[in-house]
Amino acid sequence: MYPAPSTRFIPALAYSHRVATLVELIRTNGTTEVLEHTGGSVTVDRKQVPRRTCTVTVADPALIPRTPADKLSVYGAKLRISRGITYGDGSTELAPIGYFRVDQVTGDPDIGPVTITGSGLEAAIVDDVFRTPTTVASATTAVTGITQLIQATLPGATVISRATNAAVGTMSWDAQTSRWDAITALATAIGAEVYADAGGTFVIAPLPDLLASSVVWEVAAGEGGVMISANRGMSRAGVFNSITAYGENLVDGAAPVSATVEDTDPTSPTYVNGPFGRVVGDDYTSATLVTTAQCTAAATQLLKTALKPNATADITSLPNPLLEPGDVIRGVYLDGTRELHQIASFEIGLDTTAAMVIATIAAKGDS
Repeated sequence: MYPAPSTRFIPALAYSHRVATLVELIRTNGTTEVLEHTGGSVTVDRKQVPRRTCTVTVADPALIPRTPADKLSVYGAKLRISRGITYGDGSTELAPIGYFRVDQVTGDPDIGPVTITGSGLEAAIVDDVFRTPTTVASATTAVTGITQLIQATLPGATVISRATNAAVGTMSWDAQTSRWDAITALATAIGAEVYADAGGTFVIAPLPDLLASSVVWEVAAGEGGVMISANRGMSRAGVFNSITAYGENLVDGAAPVSATVEDTDPTSPTYVNGPFGRVVGDDYTSATLVTTAQCTAAATQLLKTALKPNATADITSLPNPLLEPGDVIRGVYLDGTRELHQIASFEIGLDTTAAMVIATIAAKGDS
């Protein structure tokens, strides 16, 4: 979860408050101005690249760009969007919910409104395919390789790592192949994923473990709670509990290595030796994997995504702008049932009325 502006911020979300939103346009000359907006939303989805996208509605038709010099030109302009609370004492606290490049501006040039769409910073890297053959040499660490590939496209980008770093095998990519796929391969080698967070910082981190992570927010039904409604269910579609990762690097002369990671928790509904049975996912092979430990890390990362325990939920709640995919939240229902949920995606609005729908990739009973 993104850090709260203060200790009073999260408790205030459950009670009546004035919603504050801020949309800032960062022009190509470096100046920043506030856009008066009438609506919009930010969508955050762990499975998508970029992870964050936005839509902003403004009333002024003069904002429709007519030349590359216009302030809302798609040629380099950025949007920084925040949402928060205005308290009874008149003070306001905001949290970032996305930093975007402007992709498109459309609307009626006479009467408006104008709709602006934007994509997270990963989009710039996706667009920048390798122009020449590129190699990450043996003994380069995964974090160093990822940082170099990101900053080759975005020189000013900040990259932080929360993963355990390791040297990877030599890996080469042809011209016209995907820079983002290369970054993903390096991250998988250390059991991590890469994304741009709400503030525009690139983060290298493993997907948090559902049972080992702290609960960042409680979504409870009833008086004083933030839950509006929930849709619970269960399905085995797309669920795997056994994945094998292979590594073989002829360039480095490294011996072939492999590791299989399975759900070996007897209390899990997807336990490989239980009634669910063993369901094998697609093998993963990469030249970046040169040790058994790296194969284990890669398979573990892939298994975390593939495993969905016995319950899932789409939870509609009062909006919390601090949440991020991978966060673990606790759902408490009217009958007292408690479940741990891991966030997969959500959409948060820029108006004062919209609720927040949180989709989860995993859920498990919480005693």
